Amino acid sequence: MQPGELQSLLTSFAADRLSLLRRHEAGARVVSHYDFNNAYQYVIAREETQLSWLQSALAEAGVSSLPSPAAEIPVPPAPKPARKVEASAYRGILDDDARHLAAFVDRWRTPIAAVTHARHRTMLEVILGESVEHQRLFEQAAAGLEDVIGRRTTDAARVGAVLATRWME
Repeated sequence: MQPGELQSLLTSFAADRLSLLRRHEAGARVVSHYDFNNAYQYVIAREETQLSWLQSALAEAGVSSLPSPAAEIPVPPAPKPARKVEASAYRGILDDDARHLAAFVDRWRTPIAAVTHARHRTMLEVILGESVEHQRLFEQAAAGLEDVIGRRTTDAARVGAVLATRWME
């Protein structure tokens, strides 16, 4: 793979990854179920780390900044916020996230296999592997499993919801 081809692949991959990050941020703003929102926070943190890796790889390839997102991925309609949040209320959004991650992995698996730069290929494969794991988290959440990130240590009831914004004044 020639340097220009690698630069183009890294740029397209980063733009695609950034689209997913923006979609997950938007999803986290509407999925107020506490445990599912924690899954979003975990996924978003990993994606931000992945983008920092991609930014370093792009800088090495001569690109000074991350590209713009490849596309805007809309969030499916969300239920109205309520005091009692039913896990099933967010199934459509969580299924949609799992589908987008599966499509991302399918779209990039073959092009990444052609990368001859070992360090960049390994980085891209790690990102794909983590994307498969994120897909699994969203699939489990969509199935109604509330402990996708971890189990509670007590039998405390799940109550309350996460606010759409971090700070309220």
